[in-house]
Amino acid sequence: MAIKLYKPTTPGRRHAGVVDTSHLDKKRPERKLRIIIKKNAGRNKQGQITVRHQGGGAKQFYRFVDFKRDNFDIPGKVIALEYDPNRSAHIALIEYENGEKRYILSPQGLKKGDTIISSQTKLMEVNPGNTMTLANIPPGLFIHNIELTPGKGGVIARGAGMSAILQSVEGDHAQIKMPSGEIRLIKKKCLATIGYVGNADYRNVRLGKAGRKRHKGIRPAVTGKSMNPVDHPHGGGEGHQSIGLKYPKTPWGKHALGVKTRRKKPSDKFILQRRKKKK
Repeated sequence: MAIKLYKPTTPGRRHAGVVDTSHLDKKRPERKLRIIIKKNAGRNKQGQITVRHQGGGAKQFYRFVDFKRDNFDIPGKVIALEYDPNRSAHIALIEYENGEKRYILSPQGLKKGDTIISSQTKLMEVNPGNTMTLANIPPGLFIHNIELTPGKGGVIARGAGMSAILQSVEGDHAQIKMPSGEIRLIKKKCLATIGYVGNADYRNVRLGKAGRKRHKGIRPAVTGKSMNPVDHPHGGGEGHQSIGLKYPKTPWGKHALGVKTRRKKPSDKFILQRRKKKK
C-alpha cells in the first residue's frame, strides 16, 4: 500500500493524495452485514445541534465488524479485502467452515485466501489475524483489537496502522504498552489479535481541497475570534487580535486548554505509566 498521487491538473489535484486501493476487491458489501447510515447533521431527536460542523456527506453503508471474534476454534478463509468508509482501516470478509461470514479488521500482511482462527484455550500459530487470549500470546509481539473486559469485544488499537505491544504476563494480568505510550495492566483472559492494523499510510493522506472534507460529512469551522461576541467568548473587535482573556475559552465559557479530562476512576490502579505529553 502506498499514497497515490495525480498529475497537478488543478490546484486541488496538485496537493491531494489517496491511499492506493488496487489490492482491494471492488464489490458491494455483504447484504446481511450492512445497514444504511441515517444522516442527522449533528442534531439530536429534538432537532438541536449537539455536535457542531456536521452535515451533508456521501451516502454510506455501515459494515458490521466482528470485534468480539467469538467464533472459536473454527477456521475461516479470507475471501475478500474491502474498503470501509466508516473507519481508517480496511476490512476483510471471512467465511468460516460452518458457512458463516463476518467482517474483521484487516491486519497488515493478511492476503486473500489466507486462513485465520480464534481460540480461548488453544495455542495458535502466530500469524496476522489470529486471535488468542493475552495469556497465550508470546511477549514482545504487536497486537491489536484488544479487549478491556473479557467477552465484550476489542476496544484498543483499532485504527489504521495502530498496534500495542504485549510486554509480559504476570499473575492474572498482562502488561500492555498502548499506542499512546501508556503502560497498563489488562486481564490475561482478554482476547487480542496478532499483528497491527493495516493501511498504515492513511496518516499520510492529504485531502487537497475542501470538497473532499464535505464528502466526509464535515462542514467548515472557523476560529472563535473570527466570530461575533454573541457567538463566542473570543469574538468581537476590529480585525484579528488577541483573545483579551486570562485563558482561552470554549464557546460555552469553560477552560479550553490545559484541563484534565480524566476523572479519578477505579481503573487508575491498572495504569503503570501515563502517556507522555506532546511538546
